[in-house]
Amino acid sequence: MENLDDKHKNESVAKLKELAEGIDICMFCTQLDQLPISARPMSCNEVDAKGDMWFISNAKSNKNFEIKQDDKVQLFFSKIGDSQYLSVFGTASIYSDKSHIEEHWTPIAKAWFEEGKDDPDVSVIKVTPSDAYYWDTKDGKAIAFLKWGIKALTGAKIDDGGVEGKINV
Repeated sequence: MENLDDKHKNESVAKLKELAEGIDICMFCTQLDQLPISARPMSCNEVDAKGDMWFISNAKSNKNFEIKQDDKVQLFFSKIGDSQYLSVFGTASIYSDKSHIEEHWTPIAKAWFEEGKDDPDVSVIKVTPSDAYYWDTKDGKAIAFLKWGIKALTGAKIDDGGVEGKINV
């Protein structure tokens, strides 16, 4: 029988997976203690059963160099069309062994690596979240916009369908 902590953990990972994989592209931020912070768009390949997030990266990239100096990262996901937003803070680890590359390789990554998964510059980044927060709509975009319109036109007190919450991973 699943205990309550496991149930909440599974629900949290499911929400993280739904949002991160559904939105896909995030702003992957490093050097959080320096302004301006370094940020670049990255595709989240997978959120695994433990809630770890996986990315394919060039081993010679500034991002990898920065992670080796300071492993704290912040990820910002945004899907404006569906009013979905996710902020994740965590610790990054870099892997360059064949087993991790094989496990997390996607065919689209070949666009960045001439030799495919055998390219010596391929690496995999795992982000282990320690804090995550999301904003979403429970009714979907069309209903939320309709409710916002009614509120704007009439001033009526209507639940706009917005939901937000902390994801405990």
